[in-house]
Amino acid sequence: MLIAMPGMPDPRFQHSLIYLCAHSSDGAMGLIVNKPSAEMTFETLIDQLPIENTGNLSGIRVHFGGPVEVGRGFVLHSPDFQSDMKTLQVDDSFAMTATLDVLESIAQGTGPEKRLIVLGYAGWGPGQLEREITQNGWLVCDADTALVFDTADPDKWEAALARLGISPLALSSEGGTA
Repeated sequence: MLIAMPGMPDPRFQHSLIYLCAHSSDGAMGLIVNKPSAEMTFETLIDQLPIENTGNLSGIRVHFGGPVEVGRGFVLHSPDFQSDMKTLQVDDSFAMTATLDVLESIAQGTGPEKRLIVLGYAGWGPGQLEREITQNGWLVCDADTALVFDTADPDKWEAALARLGISPLALSSEGGTA
């Protein structure tokens, strides 16, 4: 996971916690997991799609996943759901699906047990993320389901820092290299 450092120049990433879904020599792709959308609810999203609203969807949140392709949706979820179309098994604890069938399953109450619905993603070109980490833009911590799915959104950033033994008060936007 990527933890945005204080002084992050892009306001869309301030206090962001990003689950990194893919990272290779071609670049990186991740989903911000702690910023619920102020404009979009799951019920509103379903009403815009050819999906039947079969129950109480008001408690399901939609998150801002990042500034790239903000009209594209992703569901980061537990591995108990596999799409008939395409699910990316990220690791033993996380999977990601970007097809309508996962949203249909969630609307019907049969989707993944743990899930985070996001619009958009964060993306980096080759070497870009590594440069940002070197320039004190991000800290890195291990991902786990409790942090991503069970921690309240406003608490995730500080909880990720705490896993590294870091207090937010001890962080500085100034950094150096050794």
